[in-house]
Amino acid sequence: MDHQSTRGLQHFKNLVGIKFQLYNSLFTSLPFHRIEKTGILLSLLLNNCEEGYKKRHSPTEIIEEFFSKHTTYRLPQERLDLLFRFIQYIERQVVLFDALEDAGFKEVHDTAGVGTLKHLESEVIEHKKQEELKEKLKTFAIRLVLTAHPTQFYPGAVLGIINDLSNALIENNAVQINTYLMQLGKTPFFKKQKPTPYDEAMNLIWYLENIFYPAAGRIISFLKNQFGDALDEKNPIITMGFWPGGDRDGNPFVKADTTLKVADALRGGIIKSYYLEIRRLRRRLTFDGVDSILLELEKDMYNNIFIPGQRTHLNKQDILGSLNKIKEILIYKHNSLFLHLIDSLINKVNVFGLHFASLDVRQESTIHGTVLAGIAAKPGFLPLDYATLSAEEKINALTHVTATIKEESFENELTADTIATIKAIKTIQGFNGELGCNRYIISQCNSALNVLEVYGLFLLCGWQQDALNIDIIPLFETVDDLQHAAEVMKTLYANEVYEAHLNRRNRRQTIMLGFSDGTKDGGYLMANWSIYKAKEGLTAISKEFGVEVIFFDGRGGPPSRGGGKTHKFYASMGKNISNKEIQLTVQGQTVSSNFGTVDAAQYNIEQLLHAGISNDLFNNRHITMEEDEECLLEELANESFVKYSALKNHPYFADYLSQVSPLKFYSETNIGSRPAKRAGGNKLSFKDLRAIPYVGAWAQLKQNVTGYFGVGTALMALDKQGKFPQVKALYQNSLFFKTLLDNCEMAMKKCFFPLTAFLANDEKYGTIWNMIHDEYKLTQEYILKLADRTELMGDYPVDQLSILMRERIVMPLLTIQQFAIMNIREIEDNLINSPLKETYEKLVIRSSFGIINAGRNSA
Repeated sequence: MDHQSTRGLQHFKNLVGIKFQLYNSLFTSLPFHRIEKTGILLSLLLNNCEEGYKKRHSPTEIIEEFFSKHTTYRLPQERLDLLFRFIQYIERQVVLFDALEDAGFKEVHDTAGVGTLKHLESEVIEHKKQEELKEKLKTFAIRLVLTAHPTQFYPGAVLGIINDLSNALIENNAVQINTYLMQLGKTPFFKKQKPTPYDEAMNLIWYLENIFYPAAGRIISFLKNQFGDALDEKNPIITMGFWPGGDRDGNPFVKADTTLKVADALRGGIIKSYYLEIRRLRRRLTFDGVDSILLELEKDMYNNIFIPGQRTHLNKQDILGSLNKIKEILIYKHNSLFLHLIDSLINKVNVFGLHFASLDVRQESTIHGTVLAGIAAKPGFLPLDYATLSAEEKINALTHVTATIKEESFENELTADTIATIKAIKTIQGFNGELGCNRYIISQCNSALNVLEVYGLFLLCGWQQDALNIDIIPLFETVDDLQHAAEVMKTLYANEVYEAHLNRRNRRQTIMLGFSDGTKDGGYLMANWSIYKAKEGLTAISKEFGVEVIFFDGRGGPPSRGGGKTHKFYASMGKNISNKEIQLTVQGQTVSSNFGTVDAAQYNIEQLLHAGISNDLFNNRHITMEEDEECLLEELANESFVKYSALKNHPYFADYLSQVSPLKFYSETNIGSRPAKRAGGNKLSFKDLRAIPYVGAWAQLKQNVTGYFGVGTALMALDKQGKFPQVKALYQNSLFFKTLLDNCEMAMKKCFFPLTAFLANDEKYGTIWNMIHDEYKLTQEYILKLADRTELMGDYPVDQLSILMRERIVMPLLTIQQFAIMNIREIEDNLINSPLKETYEKLVIRSSFGIINAGRNSA
């Protein structure tokens, strides 16, 4: 273990481990309704779990033994009441642990170490790369796109308490800490109603105002101070994107008026941030000639936020004009006093404009086909026989549209709303600037026609070809779609009308790649390899047509959804993959776990910036895999895909997920506005199932199939062919392959098979359980053999200890959830009419919160 890791581990033990034990004792006085000594009883249950699983007891046996040995409760309702109290207690223990980790972040992580901007600065000077850096910073940027995917189990009020609790912990303010813990005890975690898309947007705007606004300001100020000449005013380097209110894929609750309302909230959020900063500035900049300009700006901001009908005349250029005028006066008349304060605000205005974050619109490709069929049914817009035309003929019709439609002309709600949405984009651009809304993403995209359908819809909605300032972004998700992505783009690039559109967009094409559906479809290795190969193919075809391709990664929190050590993936991309920008989604839990504090946000943004910049500057691109290495990875991916497909195609696979995991209760947790599955019948269909509940269900089962399944079989197959030395060399030489397996280790470290070992001999599900368990053991054996280590995650001691502590906290919760699922299954299998069934279902749902939250990146 290196010095940095040892130092970080010791800080973690002191600031998180020991303090958790200390403050955990305060929980014993928390106001838990009707139940005394909850904490003492819970520690007895934890002990029962640890001892019981060693003896291969089932969750039901462990719970029954606990009640008979340690309580006098005999009635089922009394017992279930106590289990609900335990859930509440553990949820709050997890919050305390989260807050302690947030509070200790700066001490545990080396904020001037490897991967930070301070590290980049020393590297640039040492290798005399100032000129190359200047060139790189002209165009390089990162875009973090906040999405409302349902993986955030903390309600807004609890997130606020975590934030305040972290600050109190940093200051060691025992009185405040105790008060916040008491507040936590009385604050409900469960939402009685689903949030609306607008609610989701407002929760994330809190992060924009309180986290990303100051963090981006700090980073840009550092870059300007250290590399002033290298920065280009036209390139903000950090940009934010936003999906709540714009993402309507599978979410029937997002309408055109939602999109407009959210765009207005984003504009209001950034103006409010400027307004508060200007008020603070006025306390320092009290000089003649400056105070009056600031007062005028403050008044403009105030009118825009608080006075109805006053939002039209404010724009980014005017704000920058006023601030630059103040800057000049400070330099020439006031000895540059407090110049850094005005510079900091100018930097933020350059990054956030009046839009705060670009609101992306996303819709599924088949919807556009349906809408166009509805439009074609009315004469005068498209050929009446449009539905029967070939793809080529449809493309021709769509690229030569001259008529304009009105949404009022259509009774079909979906058609009318699609038209209204496209028209709303123009309204948003009018108030928030072009960057307020200038991207349209097509999910489930599998043809050039899918892209040109959207192009045609914009023309039909009154947009002029020469003024169409919209990036149309195809999203390729399934393994099959990823493999054909380059062909689709070749057809698109060869289209004359689309080429003219690209010319107007500076010959830049953004392409989105989805990790979640790829993993659900093809398993962990195949999904990641398919995306890598798709990026290589798309880079090559774009280069051939003189197009600059930008990749936008749809990443989730866990490794199986593209999460984990994300910055290492970007540092591992070879020279055959475009590295112009880093764009990725930041979803649900990942927002609060990686960007929950300004320090954490700054650190993680810097890691991404460093990965993208150093890749080019320091010739890290030599890490590009050789042909024989790619062949090895191809073989591994294919072997793992066969193994994963065998599991996925098992006749009881869907039943296993439905009956053994909490999957079918996912939508009842009320954590997101979007349904847990795409439209379809009541029966669970693998195709219609959303990737997030799918991954989340495996996480709660503590089997994490999507993070490693097939890897062990693939490694063993190559070992049998005598290729293990080559695989070992690949592991040592390829950062991409090593990062893949590092993330694999993280997924496996969060597994706990004793929880479900009772299924090993189950008549119906025993085969599936054993398939999964055997693959887990095989994968662990081969990964440790590759890495020459004796334990998983040995290279990441802080993360390893964090996972161990978190998993121990939630062990009783996992036991309670499985106990409830086992009882529900027994009731359903034996067709019993039990009044307790509903209570068991509530136990399953309530357990989900603490389990997923403790995982930090489980869904």
